[in-house]
Amino acid sequence: MHAKSVARHLITTPRRQTAQAPQPTAAATVDADVTHAVTEELARLCAESVAYSRSLDPVFATDVAERLAAFTLGGGSRIRPRFLWWAMRACGGTDSHAAGALRLAAALELIQSCALVHDDVMDQSAVRRGRPSFHAQIALQFPANTSPEEAGPAPFAQSVAVLAGDLALSWADDIVAGTDLDPPVRTDILRIWRAMRTEMVAGQYLDLHGQATATRSAAQAIRTVCLKTARYTVEQPLALGAALTGTDDTTRRSLAAAGRCAGIAFQLRDDLLGVFGDPAVTGKPSGDDLRSGKATYLLALAHARARATGDTEVIDLLQACRGSAPLSGPDLASVRTALHSTGAPAHVERRIDRLARTCERHLAAARLHGPAARHLTELLGQVASPPPHDDAAGPAARRGGAR
Repeated sequence: MHAKSVARHLITTPRRQTAQAPQPTAAATVDADVTHAVTEELARLCAESVAYSRSLDPVFATDVAERLAAFTLGGGSRIRPRFLWWAMRACGGTDSHAAGALRLAAALELIQSCALVHDDVMDQSAVRRGRPSFHAQIALQFPANTSPEEAGPAPFAQSVAVLAGDLALSWADDIVAGTDLDPPVRTDILRIWRAMRTEMVAGQYLDLHGQATATRSAAQAIRTVCLKTARYTVEQPLALGAALTGTDDTTRRSLAAAGRCAGIAFQLRDDLLGVFGDPAVTGKPSGDDLRSGKATYLLALAHARARATGDTEVIDLLQACRGSAPLSGPDLASVRTALHSTGAPAHVERRIDRLARTCERHLAAARLHGPAARHLTELLGQVASPPPHDDAAGPAARRGGAR
């Protein structure tokens, strides 16, 4: 949906939306469709922010605020909000916790928008969720600011996207600051929120550092995964949900450990999909990680194995992909074959399996019960151990031998 049409719906009645407090939410109603409930809350909060932006300047509101709202509302799995919600419910959360949980869930989606918009600028990714990324949308709107000689996004489009990411983070922080919480809970929530923001930036820096230095350290790749994805995507949303209820430390530690394992497994799977995935499913071109030289665990492991066996052909092929134009079909097929020859994809699959089993053990130690605990278990399972993509699994896995 076009940004302007989405935003027009958002700001239909801004004064009435900002003047009236939302009605109390029954937790059971949200349970029936968490994604819908979070999206409704997100739309309400974005409408308030867009209306305020319009009061500042209509051009800024149209070009940046409305487009940011549309970007945030227009896609995504709402996975972080779902982790937050079901952790809250599994830890005994009731109707009294529902409003705060929905606001925090909406804030998570906005900080995710900040991360995605900035990531796409840093990675020079033109596509997000199967559509033009934020900076690509700006470049399409202002083609006069792009010349055929320029490589990559135009400076104007990049700059606007940086501002939009900053705006998303500001909106997220405003939501958290404005959430009505008891003082001890507020202190805990703010501690987790502050840690999560810094961890996310640290993880992104390590990702960039790995690309710039061409590091091939598997240990550093896992450290980056922990900071950039595991804690931000799974562990800290679980912590926010648990903190809302004031649950005991043992449960929190078990949830944290389960979330970390699931988050690492999730990113390792995403790394596989970055090379072997179908763009129609992932919404991003295959091979982007190879072209950008991203220091993924998969590539670090493949390099290490190729060096150990003296396979200079594989090393040279992977090195030749760095910084190149989008890989052609035959080139990508050659890289995939080379990776399989090292055994790295199958090893990553096995590590994902181990992480998924460890996640299950930690979750069992949390001793959660009831329907919410079952929902949380299923959600962690979906993230930690989704079905492998055929090309990523390789011929052995398709025969049942890789795992």
